[in-house]
Amino acid sequence: MPDPAVLEAVDVSMRFTVRGGLGRTATVRALEHVSLRLHRGRTVALVGESGSGKTTLARLFALMYQPTSGEIRLRGEPVGVRRGSTARAYYSEVQMVLQDPFASLNPMHTVRHNLRRALRLHHFDGDLEERMHELLRRVSLTPTQDFIGKLPHELSGGQRQRVSIARALAVAPKVLLGDEPISMLDVSMRLDLLNLLASLRDEEGLALLYITHDIASARYLAEEICVMYAGQLVEGGPAEQVIQNPQHPYTKLLLEASPDPARTVSAAGQSSFLPIADAGEPPSLIDPPGGCRFHPRCPVAKAECRTAFPARTSAADGHWTNCWLYTSESEAS
Repeated sequence: MPDPAVLEAVDVSMRFTVRGGLGRTATVRALEHVSLRLHRGRTVALVGESGSGKTTLARLFALMYQPTSGEIRLRGEPVGVRRGSTARAYYSEVQMVLQDPFASLNPMHTVRHNLRRALRLHHFDGDLEERMHELLRRVSLTPTQDFIGKLPHELSGGQRQRVSIARALAVAPKVLLGDEPISMLDVSMRLDLLNLLASLRDEEGLALLYITHDIASARYLAEEICVMYAGQLVEGGPAEQVIQNPQHPYTKLLLEASPDPARTVSAAGQSSFLPIADAGEPPSLIDPPGGCRFHPRCPVAKAECRTAFPARTSAADGHWTNCWLYTSESEAS
């Protein structure tokens, strides 16, 4: 039984109002009744296509937005609008690492300035210089004196992302939100960053949210995988269960699009997963389909898929899905 959740989203929905020409407005239904828990020392990977709502959920956790409905809870306590010292106290526990390390660091200032500013904002009262060198050692930027005086453009992409992680660690957070932290790095550097995140999770006891569209890297890093489609969570559970025994047709689509030699194959050498030919495009979230939002692309859609979102069906191993294929079976049995 895992520890109580450090940070969780409870039935959150998110709406954005966008303005068009002639003063017209429209509502983007970015998230729909999403619940997700992050536990100390564990990684949850949130997987899905671009535009599925993954980053929106991370920004809700980071208090960049307030949910339209539902709650964000830190150690079981609802987190409302925070300003000043209360916001600083929250950010001392919850930090975010963004996708583009160059954009997230002030390009006019050195690594020393970027780290020192984070420490001062959170009133670090120890030896600033020693703490900055300690942070650089923690993310394997050594010898530290070779990096601390450099500007961001003098560093490689992987080095810049390590500086971003060091800055996030400056306040000793309990939760780290990684919004596609390796997607802009050279392929040769991605494994190093994943290993760094894993070691930080284990040694610092961090609760880690890893957002990605790459289900293979999610399998490598995370104990749990949750699959999001068009603002709805459709499947989740232990990483190996989701990979080896996917339930939702969308999860199968993601796996088919991500070749993996370790995936189960039949004796005839065929993939055991459902082949999906012309899968089409994700829907507009201004006017999303009713029911399960995947049904226009789903090769096994049923009539009820178009009218209502299915209830969650859970297995004993913690693997769950929201799909009428299994809800109908469970109701019939």
